[in-house]
Amino acid sequence: MPAYHSSFNSVEHVRVINGLPLLPLLTRTRGPAPYADPSMTSDAIDEALELFRPNSLFKNFEIKGSGDRLLIYIILFTSQCLNRLRPTTTQSEATKTLYSLAVTNVVIPADATFPLHNMYPGVTDKSETDTLRQYLTQVRQEVAQRLVTLIYAGDSVGPSKWWLSFQKRHFMGKSMA
Repeated sequence: MPAYHSSFNSVEHVRVINGLPLLPLLTRTRGPAPYADPSMTSDAIDEALELFRPNSLFKNFEIKGSGDRLLIYIILFTSQCLNRLRPTTTQSEATKTLYSLAVTNVVIPADATFPLHNMYPGVTDKSETDTLRQYLTQVRQEVAQRLVTLIYAGDSVGPSKWWLSFQKRHFMGKSMA
């Protein structure tokens, strides 16, 4: 069974930096992401969170476009977020922890410390690097917010055990430090 790929691979007229498309986001977080069309019901973050659990089971992943590269980044960050949570973490503690993780030490795929940096093309200049870092910070903040609402959905006091069971799973055997 093949892995699930991004539906944003075929999106045209989108700025691409370091192989990552700067897609519109349904967000209130400030950043360089283009404004989303009001008719959009979901974005790349919704798609990545939906595909996180099935894709984290795969050891191989064929990149079919720039949307897949963004999907990989979000999946790796989601895995990093889950590893910061414990079964006893409250929702307010999780919000604070994941927000601080989202805004500190933002690694872009061009950095040598990124686990799959050889699968991404290089960055040509410093202004593009700064723009990409700001965009990924915005993406990470939005992922952290949405992930907390997903994990703490329902009447449970703690985080969902179905989400925390993926703490030990690493997409393609890789994880962000």
